[in-house]
Amino acid sequence: MRIDVLGVGFDSLTIEEAVTRAKALMTERRAAYVVTPNPEIVMACRERLETMQAVNAADLVLPDGIGVIYGARILGTPLKTKLPGIDFIQALMADMAKEGKSVFLLGAKPGVAEAAVEKLKAQYPGLAVVGTQDGYFKDDAPVVEAVNAARPDLLLVCLGAPKQELWMQRNQSLLNVGLMAGLGGSLDVFAGNVRRAPKAFQRLGLEWLYRLMKEPKRIGRMMKLPKFLFACIGKKLRGR
Repeated sequence: MRIDVLGVGFDSLTIEEAVTRAKALMTERRAAYVVTPNPEIVMACRERLETMQAVNAADLVLPDGIGVIYGARILGTPLKTKLPGIDFIQALMADMAKEGKSVFLLGAKPGVAEAAVEKLKAQYPGLAVVGTQDGYFKDDAPVVEAVNAARPDLLLVCLGAPKQELWMQRNQSLLNVGLMAGLGGSLDVFAGNVRRAPKAFQRLGLEWLYRLMKEPKRIGRMMKLPKFLFACIGKKLRGR
């Protein structure tokens, strides 16, 4: 049973449980998909029904960020732990590498996915990267055709939210993949173009603060967090 946080149903899992669930879905080869909403995406879901439907239709919905954890706690329905999408997918790929499974990288600017390939191969020996495609395409059909020709166990869809969630839902029935995961800007991290917050910031749930310090222009997006928390408080006070 999922934990409802402002209309988005989250799976309450540890990272080990999430990886186990993901591997089981992968074996079904029905293009199941994983989403990792943060407070900004939850608020986007509240603003657009199509986004809410795409997120809630996912086979795994993992809480990316400490804000969702605080929100669930405010509502009296706590989640086990935050599960940043990049942490989850790194744990999954480490497991996949042991079995020689494959991944296809979709998204980011031209050249980024290609740059990520060598880094991933070095980090996860045994993991097969069977294709790449940048996110600057207008027609889904050629992308779907390329992915299906590669038949990956995992398709990383890094188109940014909510575009990636909508893309996965729209193309799910057309794809021959084991599992899809929407991961925003993760390809830039894998390629070495963007650095994650230091471990201390990650442990304290302050990755958002590190990103804001590095990119002050994100302040407009960061304002979604207090709005999200106030919405959780309001829902709790109303008793529904």
